[in-house]
Amino acid sequence: MSRPSPAPRGARSQRTRSASRLRAWLRHHRAMSVDSTRRLLRQPLGSLLTMLAIAIALVLPAALWLTLDSARLLDAELDASATLTAYLASGVDDGEAGRIEEAIAAQPQVAHTRLVTAAEGMAEFQQALGLADALARLDDNPLPASVVVTPVDPSPEAVRRLSADLGQLAGVAEVRLDLAWLERLRQLAELGRRVALALAVLFGLGVLLVVGNTIRLAVESRRQEIEVVMLIGATHAFVRRPFLYSGAWYGLGGGLLAWGLLALGNQWLAAPVRALAASYGANFAMPQLGGMGSATLLICSTLLGWLGAWIAVSRHLAGIRPR
Repeated sequence: MSRPSPAPRGARSQRTRSASRLRAWLRHHRAMSVDSTRRLLRQPLGSLLTMLAIAIALVLPAALWLTLDSARLLDAELDASATLTAYLASGVDDGEAGRIEEAIAAQPQVAHTRLVTAAEGMAEFQQALGLADALARLDDNPLPASVVVTPVDPSPEAVRRLSADLGQLAGVAEVRLDLAWLERLRQLAELGRRVALALAVLFGLGVLLVVGNTIRLAVESRRQEIEVVMLIGATHAFVRRPFLYSGAWYGLGGGLLAWGLLALGNQWLAAPVRALAASYGANFAMPQLGGMGSATLLICSTLLGWLGAWIAVSRHLAGIRPR
């Protein structure tokens, strides 16, 4: 049985050099990460103020994002509760009203129906207005029977089509729906989303400026050191690396501070918001970032810090010439 031929000496040497370069690259990354962390810890007040400025720039768009997320959940609940009312013709008895309800329920666009007879409608009307004695003196019940319909698709267009179809059924006198307030709510939510996006872009640029200005000062303070290492052959990537780690640490620290400020604000506002909602008979809880939201906030803040540092260092390295 023949043995496999050994790899050529040149190929083995090439693999060894590649592995050695990879280990050196990883060692330098580790060393620059530790060194940038130490430099930040040597100036705790300045580093904290920079991170706090980043946190303040991140809190407002994050808070708007949480508010709009709550509005989206509320909009979904309103869609689920969207109904329209089919008023039956006067003189329709309970038996005929039941058959009309079955015909309405058979429509493919209808998810659920509830029949409200004329007597039930009068009882609800009396209870709502508190005029039981006055309405009891009426000789005849003027209210017609009605069918409350829950559509399968709660979108305004689908509900309008369903209303037109139900209006053509025999025994249905009128179909009423009020979608104007729901459309206004959706328009406000869309406006809020665009405002939140615009603010996120503006404050993101603010984070880039804060980190970029901080890194620019760090580059200027180490200008002679940079000139020396470039004079002995260091590449721009080698010189840029410690500043990129510093920018990432600034961004990560700002994201952590923003997360803490949001958590504190949530706890501070939770009790009065809950009391206000309870006064209206509602049950509303302050929105939470959650695991995915927290991770998104920290990742975005870290990337913004890294990008701000990269822009600042790249601009200044282009103007540095070793002497």
